Amino acid sequence: MEKFTFFWQDKSPFSQFHPAIFRLGDLLFTCAEQYMMFKKAEMMGDQATAAEIMATPYNPKKYKALGRQVKPFNKELWDKKCKDVVYQGNFLKFTQNPKLLHALYETAGTTLVEASPFDAIWGIKLGPDHPDRFDRSKWKGKNWLGEVLTQLRTDLMTGERV
Repeated sequence: MEKFTFFWQDKSPFSQFHPAIFRLGDLLFTCAEQYMMFKKAEMMGDQATAAEIMATPYNPKKYKALGRQVKPFNKELWDKKCKDVVYQGNFLKFTQNPKLLHALYETAGTTLVEASPFDAIWGIKLGPDHPDRFDRSKWKGKNWLGEVLTQLRTDLMTGERV
């Protein structure tokens, strides 16, 4: 029987909003959401929004809002690349923060699930206490974040794709 690790909101180390300082070259990020939205803006060629995202002190909701303003936006390109972006951001986050990496390893043997009642793409669109959360067939979302994190954990533990 499949076991799950449910998470939601920034108190969880698995949330994109969880405060976690990490670097990519000379860039310093405050959380994985900032990385994701920066990369989205950069991918679309919106340097002004990318700069604003990087100039904003820790504020995941603002990063998300700025990411929604990226122009021009190519949905097809983003949909094709977004999981890789989130994977890379979380790779940096977890490998540069040993306590977070330990927390990720502690979930071994489970599928990570973003139990967000609001997100039908990155989460399951069911809350962390919803009785249907244990039944994949009743999920109302895709759980892309959970899939990415589960794959990242597997890759880090086995030495694959790192």
